[in-house]
Amino acid sequence: MNVLTINGGMPKGGRTEWLTRFIAKEFQIPYIDISEIQLPLLTGEQEQWELPNVVSFKKKVKEAEGIILISPEYHGGMSGALKNTLDYLTREELIHKPTALLATAGGGKGGMNCLNNMRTVMRGFYANVIPRQIILDPDCFDYKDGSVLESSRQVLAKMVDELKMYVSMSQFLITSKE
Repeated sequence: MNVLTINGGMPKGGRTEWLTRFIAKEFQIPYIDISEIQLPLLTGEQEQWELPNVVSFKKKVKEAEGIILISPEYHGGMSGALKNTLDYLTREELIHKPTALLATAGGGKGGMNCLNNMRTVMRGFYANVIPRQIILDPDCFDYKDGSVLESSRQVLAKMVDELKMYVSMSQFLITSKE
């Protein structure tokens, strides 16, 4: 099953990066780190769509059967870097694609606005955002090894299983139409 995680956090060594790397290792899911693909600020100029890193990014997303989006909550929404990255995509890459949403938050009641912001944007692509969404606060992480606590791992496993279920159903529907 071809699932792809997109890390929407920019700081190296931050909890969003830890979470992305944990998911990659624990569930064998490849990821794109948006800080590494370095997409320029989208201006809408035609030459931007032809940049090799843009073409490669769009191809990877289109080929994925499911997506996991991860972002820290910044000022009541997803990171601006993730929004800029998503703006390079179209419905062609994401229509009906099962998508899971995760937010890393600073604690308290943070994270929900980030999830809602990502859900709204993905709805604009007609992506199929799964019901299970997760917010991980600072106390969900194991700071000794840059990982997540066992209770968080279990919650993540349920989300990955649910995403895979939606991917399987999506693939079944595609196959039955052919």
